[in-house]
Amino acid sequence: MEQTRLSRFVKAMRKQYNLTQVELSEKSGVGLRFVRELEQGKQTLRVDKVNQILNLFGNEVGAVPVEKEEK
Repeated sequence: MEQTRLSRFVKAMRKQYNLTQVELSEKSGVGLRFVRELEQGKQTLRVDKVNQILNLFGNEVGAVPVEKEEK
């Protein structure tokens, strides 16, 4: 799995708050496997669980404009 912007963000925030994956799992209420898959860049994840994690850092999933290349 290739890391995504989301996976890099979650991993960086977890480290900034000095949390292990286990601690992040416990504090957010999601399973450890989910945290690992998120940080590894799994492409299909439940948005509600992603938001449980992001809420710890004051964020949530939302629509973001995509930059398109001009042809």
